[in-house]
Amino acid sequence: MDYKKEEITEYFDDWLADTMQSQGHEWIKENLDDLHHHAFNTDYYIIGTERAINWMGSYCWDIMQFVKSYEIDNFGELMTDVTNPERLVNMYAYIIGEEVVNEYVMEQEAA
Repeated sequence: MDYKKEEITEYFDDWLADTMQSQGHEWIKENLDDLHHHAFNTDYYIIGTERAINWMGSYCWDIMQFVKSYEIDNFGELMTDVTNPERLVNMYAYIIGEEVVNEYVMEQEAA
């Protein structure tokens, strides 16, 4: 699923630029394996129920199914309260963020 992947990629790019400015390029290189955690698991992507609902738009059901499938495949059970829009959006951003960060890391390792 690629819903708002470009937006999530921009979020990561902004986070990366801010982190490079505050921590330095060496910190990024030393923490490649933990970038996903730092970018998508130490703060919320969306805060507020109304913002989360608006962000999902008509894709709410698709996002719910996507998160459910991911969690069952990776954890053996559904762990996110998919009835909570804010938690649902943040888990979706976490999952898509994993793809975005993996693409970045592969680019860095190839360079």
